[in-house]
Amino acid sequence: MSEASKLGQIKALCFDVFGTVVDWRTTVINELQLFGSEQAINADWSEFADRWRTEGYMGGMRLVQQGSLPFQTADALHHRMLTILLEEIEFDTKKNIAAVKHLNTVWHRLQPWPDSVLGLERLRSHFIVSTLSNGNISLLTNMAKYSNLRWDVILSAEITGAFKPNPECYRNAANLLGFDANEIMLVAAHESDLLAAQAVGFGTAYVFRPTEYGIDNKKAIRPDLPFDFIANDFSHLAELLAVPKVD
Repeated sequence: MSEASKLGQIKALCFDVFGTVVDWRTTVINELQLFGSEQAINADWSEFADRWRTEGYMGGMRLVQQGSLPFQTADALHHRMLTILLEEIEFDTKKNIAAVKHLNTVWHRLQPWPDSVLGLERLRSHFIVSTLSNGNISLLTNMAKYSNLRWDVILSAEITGAFKPNPECYRNAANLLGFDANEIMLVAAHESDLLAAQAVGFGTAYVFRPTEYGIDNKKAIRPDLPFDFIANDFSHLAELLAVPKVD
């Protein structure tokens, strides 16, 4: 199917959030550094942030998918790993419950990429825009309020009780929006997410976020990505989707 034919079907854009819409790593490292200063503790906060994300969040979701953990929110998975990491650096989590709880909610305060707010608003002028994230609803709602991300709908894996890339997450999103799968496009910076959405009939738009894991770990884009649209940022995506600029 041609790009024009595919575009003519699309009524809603569903967005992955962590890494696609928001720069989670920079935000988390900055808050960890502040936490370390306030608590007078030293650590490699970049490594801490990466482990919190990869071992705690992504690793936690794998444990849920394997049946080793019951389904739980992203907040719960983050808190589980945060406790482990803080205890590794001998921070007393039991005596500092309020500080740990506040630090865990940094994921509610993630900063958007520079193009996200205006780009999302431009796309919203032409399509329904929704989250489709493994983050829980309260997290996504607080983040939207904090970072001025104006969603039409907030959809989460929490509603389904299973994490992406479980196909039911995408099918359930289509049902809740009242559209057929081919009337929805997933926008994401992660190939596995897009491939899973594609498998259930979604359109796909890959947004390249090369520094999601930092300048020293820049991602390289493959020229053969099997997606409908490939964009450098949300402004570029709007151009590809023939959305006029917002005055």
